[in-house]
Amino acid sequence: MLYGKYEFICRFEDEARLPPFKGSTVRGLLGHALKRTVCVLKHQECPDCLLRRDCLYARMFGLPPPTEKAAANASAEPHPFVLEPPLEEKTVYHPGDTITIGLILFGEINRKLPYFIYAFDEMGKIGMGKRVGGKLGVFVLQEVRCGKTIVYKDGNSEIKLPESLPWLSLEPAGGGDKFDQVEVGLVTPLRFQREGHLEDQLSFEQFIRLALRRASSLLSAFGEGEPVLDYSGLIESAATVETVSADLTWLDWSRYSNRQKKRIPMGGLVGRVIYSGNLSHFFPFFEFAGRVHLGKNSTFGLGKIEV
Repeated sequence: MLYGKYEFICRFEDEARLPPFKGSTVRGLLGHALKRTVCVLKHQECPDCLLRRDCLYARMFGLPPPTEKAAANASAEPHPFVLEPPLEEKTVYHPGDTITIGLILFGEINRKLPYFIYAFDEMGKIGMGKRVGGKLGVFVLQEVRCGKTIVYKDGNSEIKLPESLPWLSLEPAGGGDKFDQVEVGLVTPLRFQREGHLEDQLSFEQFIRLALRRASSLLSAFGEGEPVLDYSGLIESAATVETVSADLTWLDWSRYSNRQKKRIPMGGLVGRVIYSGNLSHFFPFFEFAGRVHLGKNSTFGLGKIEV
């Protein structure tokens, strides 16, 4: 699966007031700007639009029906992106301050990067955050980076697409060394359900279930198809791994949904947990989870994992 990770560096021209966790604000603004950029039927709802299968906005936000490549147990394809808003809890930005927003793209959607650059430029003109003196926080897209490559720079109309992108799979990139203990950090809220209820603990078995579900979904939709794995065997093995220590807390926050006209709870687990047991054959899942986020609402930046 093609994997692109980009940094959008923005410089504020006006004062901006943002929430401590900025994922919902950025996602909403990106959706608005992208629809304004690419939609030819702006007052048509995506599920009823004849163009939805070929529309970048619908593919990013509209959840079209699953294609033949979608996982058999998935009701819809996963979103082909993850936002990584800055982790700083700073809420007031002054003119000249910068903010760096990460955008991860999966599969062939990486070829559409120029549309996202244009959308971010439009986002800057619209402005971000709460109104200050009647104005939103207008910003300039200074630069876009992909690793060490400068893809775009303000004042230059040329976009330099990366010559190559990493191919993400479940093949281990490391040396495959044996290890029997791992520490997993939940950097942003991890939100998941089991039997219809939100969980406030994270056993290793549940961690692997989440990683398997995410890998199956993404690789089916954007890679070379459903990965050939011994799912039941992996879960059975994961159940033997012990939790040595867990320092996990529930972080409550919510976002306002313009579509539903109400606040939506978005809380989840943050903190660190240490597992011990036969872990070596799970190494590919640690690498994969660390790149793609886990759990619900990953497009907002939730479920960021560090191993």
